[in-house]
Amino acid sequence: MRITRSLTLALLFITFVLAASAQDDTRLAATWQVQKYDINANLPTNDTDRSLTVKAKLDLKNVSPRPASTLTLRISPNAVVSAITLNGGPAEFTKAEEKIGTASLQRLAIRMPAIAPGATASAVVDYKLNVKDNSGLAALSSNGSQFLPLSYWYPTPNSWFFARGADYAPVRVQVSGGQPLVASGVENASAFDQKLLIQPFFITGNFDKQNLSGVDVFTPKDAGVEEKKRAAELAALASEARTFFAGLLGNGPDTPLRIVGVKRGGGFSSGGTIFVDESAFRRAKTDSASAMSIAEAVAKLWFADSQQLSGDGNGLIREGLPRFFATQFIESKYGKGVADVERMRQRTGYSLISQRDGPLVQAAPLDDYYYTAVANKGAMIWRLLLRKAGADEFYKQLKSGLQDGSVTLSELRGLFTEHKDFLDAMFDKVTDTNLLVGLPQVGAGETKAALKNEGSTDVTVNVAATLANGEKMAAPTTIRAASFGEVSFKTPNKVVRLEIDSDKLYPQTSYSDDVAPRETTDNDLQLAVKRAFDKQDFAGAETAAKVALREYPNFDDVRILYGRSLLGLNRNAEAEREFRAALDEKLPTPRTLAWGNLGLAETSFRTNQTAQALKYAEEAIRADSEYGASLAARGLRNKINASSTIPDDVRAFFTNFDRAAISNRKSELDALAFPGEAARFVSGITGQATEWKTVPSHVDRLDPNTLLVETQTSVQLLTRQPESGMAVYRLAKTPSGWKLANVELFEVR
Repeated sequence: MRITRSLTLALLFITFVLAASAQDDTRLAATWQVQKYDINANLPTNDTDRSLTVKAKLDLKNVSPRPASTLTLRISPNAVVSAITLNGGPAEFTKAEEKIGTASLQRLAIRMPAIAPGATASAVVDYKLNVKDNSGLAALSSNGSQFLPLSYWYPTPNSWFFARGADYAPVRVQVSGGQPLVASGVENASAFDQKLLIQPFFITGNFDKQNLSGVDVFTPKDAGVEEKKRAAELAALASEARTFFAGLLGNGPDTPLRIVGVKRGGGFSSGGTIFVDESAFRRAKTDSASAMSIAEAVAKLWFADSQQLSGDGNGLIREGLPRFFATQFIESKYGKGVADVERMRQRTGYSLISQRDGPLVQAAPLDDYYYTAVANKGAMIWRLLLRKAGADEFYKQLKSGLQDGSVTLSELRGLFTEHKDFLDAMFDKVTDTNLLVGLPQVGAGETKAALKNEGSTDVTVNVAATLANGEKMAAPTTIRAASFGEVSFKTPNKVVRLEIDSDKLYPQTSYSDDVAPRETTDNDLQLAVKRAFDKQDFAGAETAAKVALREYPNFDDVRILYGRSLLGLNRNAEAEREFRAALDEKLPTPRTLAWGNLGLAETSFRTNQTAQALKYAEEAIRADSEYGASLAARGLRNKINASSTIPDDVRAFFTNFDRAAISNRKSELDALAFPGEAARFVSGITGQATEWKTVPSHVDRLDPNTLLVETQTSVQLLTRQPESGMAVYRLAKTPSGWKLANVELFEVR
């Protein structure tokens, strides 16, 4: 059953007024719109202080059709607000809780003399934001701090989850104390000024900065030669993407591009500043996750960052168009096969929620399916519109719609009047399309097949036929809504396989019945392989993998599963071939880079090539892409009995840690960890450990200031039996020595 919009969402938007349109259509509309954020923040001067001190100035405009006598601001419930100034004078305010799903915001309500429609006001909020545990959204540490929009670290009138558009505006961010600052826009001393429309964020850290291909790249301090190569590749990718989009849409906004390596929060981007996982610099080549993240972030400069987006369905512009254009760029740079795999992943992602999402124009960020729907299904719809309108007309109309810096989905739709019925069906209705093809029926010199469209929208698609001799034929056809059709192939050769919508243009509720004879019941081809693999049905996994790779030969994740299945069948040479083929892909996933190297390590180990096996196992560890791959690579390295030099100061750290663990004094453990890091781990030990012994066995140096230390750990907690196993700790260097920055693996059982 599809989820409908709950009436309780209205509680999120009580500062919005109900405005009636000419057709008496009642909609939620914003009262206040931010014109600029000016935020001055101070990081704490010592590790025991877990508060960010902030003075935030908001320039606001009354965008409603009536005078406004109240202002409601929203901020994190962990913010302690000391004062609010309104138009230069002190203002009284009340606090309340505002529920957002299972979480909540703090609501600050301020009464004021009426502000006329179109008039402006200025509010200054002084507060401290308390951060208990560090996360990718909010982190305070002498090792680096970061605050992203969804930590709610700044006050704003419209909820981050407002369906018709949250607050985006020019931003000035100044941060004092701590390590060097990185944000969005033009750098000026200790501040960053961004004229584009973004949400405030910043990060501080110990970075090396390089300008490569006109892009500033921030890598971990003292990065090595290989890391610098990856940095150059990612910078070139961003620069090429900018040139590609400018060729289609005209010159974009002139703002600096930055790529920042982060421990947490990879994938976030805003205003040309892009966070990528710092592991991306240590991998052997550029990975698909980083490439797509960078391409989408650059595309957003034309759509999300330079346009005042509002109204229903604005996510289709903010998220859907950038994903569509990013995939177009990936195709231009890496080829159609690679782009088809990316589109297949997007389609598979959407299929997971295709039978429970709502109409796209009603989707709001609070819906759990929102980003999957507006980004993935949205990209599919824009691709379909490109096919229907033609590339020249599509790009021409898009450029005209973006000219004035303010656009709604309704306005963009209005530019494609010839395709109104199609866009109405795609945006205003739920997905009900399901296309089916029947088994081939042989006649006199031809083969026919029945077609069915179960949806409420007419479709025009290609039906592809595979002949017994390996040749392929395609026939275009239109199938009316909720109707049947037929396709015919004039050939004396036997048709062994048929596929409807072979280009996979249309969003559907199911894709597994697009093929006859039917080959799987799964929409997700990778899942079909993995299900058999997890059951150790390696022969079944091999068969499913061959089906997927026949249609998507660049599908590297499936090729890895194929190779692992061959290993399970003891066909080592064939497995090695598949692992090498996966690693040779132009744009492999991070998982492929880890499991592919682990696969080569395993095949080398089986043939007694221990030096090669060790090299590949350590490459898999460096890829740092998946818990299971890292754990397996470490296990194989231990089978090889490889030795590792353990620095004396690392041994000393764990001697002190073991002593602190059984001391029952939390302060001793806290002194060995960065505040806010591994907090649950430290709390779980305090007062519980009667025995704790850590024996370091391997050190993997990520950079001169960061280590991963693999250990054999033996523990006994109160009321539990003795346990032992592998644990991997991330240590970071400070002036006083090593400190615990994270627990990467903990397999103590």
